[in-house]
Amino acid sequence: MLFEIRDYTIEKEWFNDYVLWAKTYFLPFAKKRINVVGFWADLDIPAEIDGLNPIITVNGQPNVTWIARYKNKKERDEFYTNLKSDNEWAEVWGKHPKQNSYIHENSRFFESLT
Repeated sequence: MLFEIRDYTIEKEWFNDYVLWAKTYFLPFAKKRINVVGFWADLDIPAEIDGLNPIITVNGQPNVTWIARYKNKKERDEFYTNLKSDNEWAEVWGKHPKQNSYIHENSRFFESLT
């Protein structure tokens, strides 16, 4: 199994509209096509950053994180490739409040050790 953890930093002025779009349109669409493990939105509680090199990114901390589970990287890549020709996705994306409100996107890939 492959777990993809996606972190987004959404422009603050579009954040609430983005969360509403994600709840109303994105999640119902995605849950029909992939295994969405969870989708989380920031509560505006400051991040706790520690360690040997505690750098706070100039973009701010991610304010949206979601995890999806796939069989492997190929299955994940096929999901994103298929979006290009998916009419339902075009409709969902067309309802996005501001498509270029993503200041930063980060995808990381993990396996479960439990």
